Amino acid sequence: MGKPAGVRCLHLDKRFSCGLFNDPRRPRVCSEFKPEPLVCGSNRHEALVLIQRLELSCAP
Repeated sequence: MGKPAGVRCLHLDKRFSCGLFNDPRRPRVCSEFKPEPLVCGSNRHEALVLIQRLELSCAP
């Protein structure tokens, strides 16, 4: 029951940092996420490009 892909998390601040980091309300999926270079790249721009490619390749 999470947010749709491509929709910004409502807990991100202006610097794209998590507003719930180290907060018990932080979703488990976020806490357990381990960045993978093939998905996240080395910076935010690369991550957005790579994630968009993955989403497009999985689209029906």
